[in-house]
Amino acid sequence: MKKALAVLMALAMASSLLAGCGASASSASTAAPASSTASSQAAPAEGKVLRVYCWNEEFKSRVEAYYPDYNKDTQMIGDTKVEWVITPNENNAYQNALDEALLKQSTAADDQKVDLFLIEADYALKYTSADAGVAMSVQDVGLTDADMADQFQYTRDVVTGEDGVQRGISWQGCPGVMLYRRDIAKDVFGTDDPAEIQKLVSDWDKFDAAAEKLSAKGYKMLPGFDDTYRVFSNNVSAPWVTDNKINVDPAITQWVEQTKEYTDKGYNEKGNLWSAEWSKGATDKAFCYFGPAWFIDYCLAGYTMETSEADGGKAELGNGTYGEWAACAGPQGYFWGGTWMCAAEGSDNTALIADMMKTMCCNADTATKLAKDVNEFANNKTAMKALAEDTSFGSNFLGGQNVYGAMYDSAEKIVMDKCTAYDQGLNESFQTAYHDYFNGTVDKDTAYANFIKTAQEKYPELKG
Repeated sequence: MKKALAVLMALAMASSLLAGCGASASSASTAAPASSTASSQAAPAEGKVLRVYCWNEEFKSRVEAYYPDYNKDTQMIGDTKVEWVITPNENNAYQNALDEALLKQSTAADDQKVDLFLIEADYALKYTSADAGVAMSVQDVGLTDADMADQFQYTRDVVTGEDGVQRGISWQGCPGVMLYRRDIAKDVFGTDDPAEIQKLVSDWDKFDAAAEKLSAKGYKMLPGFDDTYRVFSNNVSAPWVTDNKINVDPAITQWVEQTKEYTDKGYNEKGNLWSAEWSKGATDKAFCYFGPAWFIDYCLAGYTMETSEADGGKAELGNGTYGEWAACAGPQGYFWGGTWMCAAEGSDNTALIADMMKTMCCNADTATKLAKDVNEFANNKTAMKALAEDTSFGSNFLGGQNVYGAMYDSAEKIVMDKCTAYDQGLNESFQTAYHDYFNGTVDKDTAYANFIKTAQEKYPELKG
């Protein structure tokens, strides 16, 4: 295990893009503790300490609110003390701390071992591949296919190694949707009805045609360069790396061609993701953004307010474009974000971890509470389908629309079976390199050369 992880440590990658929002999902968690009916009684743990490695307070807040056997005041589960080892993502600090701890796993004292650790999709295979040897099979932890039958398949594929073994599980589904301005839709297309707008953007050719119509009336289809990137990158036909050779998939090439065309024709605002120019599009001329549930609440909603809540503004119609938005599935299904739980090899708390995984990730009651309390699109088909069909469940930001139907449709279409341990680093390097091409400061060949140069600086073993 030490040798395998030491090699994989060379693949350490940058922080999650979610950090660019300037807010974390954990900051909005105010749910009351769930009833104990949401979980079976926790199985007795073998160890006296459960050490959990994570990068912020989000998971801790979810456990406090939705795992009924957790005592927030004492940080105990039964007779087991829970120790939260929280290291922020900045400068890859979290992965570095986790890697160091996992390298010592076989010699650490029982109470100093890693028991449970969290990962994100963009670097999941660094920890869940067969060669890594650091995460237990969820079946070995104690979960069955019946337990996980209601989970969206892509959430299982992300943490399934090349040997077909699943080594992690998530309570979140983060399917993305296309979020658009109702007022602009009415002006250009004569309707703001999500079903009708979906017909106009149901594939990329129609999306391009809609962009042309928007431009003719003085609007921008997108706020920046990167908005559609994850839609394309989640729908590739081949992995980024095969036999240490970097492959640029046709879907990625399509993003380059579309974004260059949109930039040259003035169909976007030329903003980089998270930049002031990009977020300003929400109150300016941008028609749509792409994002999942967390993006709506913790990013876009704030961008739309002319007077922020910090300055006394209210989240209501009339404050900027707040409430003038709606959502549809868009051209293709995709996801953005999510957190997975992994049981560490060598843990002496697998019975407790199994119960936590079942309660947090496999329980329909927990999933429903997550959605209703903190607007989480939870990883449970039955619960999310029921909410999608609930006519009383809607969003003020989206003009009363229930967005769960569009998110459910997106989640069902996601296919994530082309993951590699290099994905986060290569995706970020590729986007950065091609920004210069879109802005016209380099040609396409130079952008590609710059991408390969940066990629090989991160991963010297790769060939361009």
